[in-house]
Amino acid sequence: MRLCELRQKEIINIRTCRSLGCPIDLEFDERSGKITALIVPGPGRFCCFWGRESEFIIPWSSVRQIGGDIILVELPEEKCPHR
Repeated sequence: MRLCELRQKEIINIRTCRSLGCPIDLEFDERSGKITALIVPGPGRFCCFWGRESEFIIPWSSVRQIGGDIILVELPEEKCPHR
């Protein structure tokens, strides 16, 4: 799967059944080449424009399933790390 395909998928938190948005970027470990996190714009932001400076950093270990249209993650929303 390519990043451009991943960006078109909506991330749903299965603990709260709420949408977190669509990923705008990835973090990865330079040494291993493994993905470490998905980065999603925070509330009120659209493609890094218009709004707050926060981003949701969703650890790759929280990803439960990647489907055709959505990515399911399991993450307590109040503990979702921000940048």
